[in-house]
Amino acid sequence: MVQAIKSTNMLPGVIRRLRPSELELFREHLLRLDKESRRDRFNGVISDKFLEQYAIRSFHEGATVVGYVEGGQVLGAAELHERPQLTPPTGEIAFSVEKALQHRGLGSRLFERLIAHARSLGYTRLYVTTHPNNNTMRALAAKFAARIIFEEGETVGLIELDPSHPQEDELATAHPALRAQSPAAA
Repeated sequence: MVQAIKSTNMLPGVIRRLRPSELELFREHLLRLDKESRRDRFNGVISDKFLEQYAIRSFHEGATVVGYVEGGQVLGAAELHERPQLTPPTGEIAFSVEKALQHRGLGSRLFERLIAHARSLGYTRLYVTTHPNNNTMRALAAKFAARIIFEEGETVGLIELDPSHPQEDELATAHPALRAQSPAAA
């Protein structure tokens, strides 16, 4: 059981990219999301069967999944899905954090890590979509300078990435201990 923790600095787990062999851990995370968290993540009511198929599709269609892993479980995840039909290179990002860890800064850390990874892959734009009442996601997107618009009943955020941004940031944001060792932090 996860204890109530006020700061992500006190979280004992690690944020890292999930391996293909960890598909099951990602699926279990999605299935543990409570009703409200599922609605916030998927913009509506969805079934367990949908979540199981979604996890498989995410890994088999090449999405990057970064997870917060603690005690052998994924308790939070950030996903980067390519939108190949859009130019310039564009990704769509999504986040889910289990109820016990929400509002502790974990979403920001996942967001930061995923943006660094997207930049290292050469993406110049990222989309994030949510329903209009998901104030947490809207605030998180705004924190990362997303331009927010309303489109067909959804809130859509667009984040423009600077392609000249240093690539070392992906390692620097992987874990607080690595941030201290990063040349950029010196």
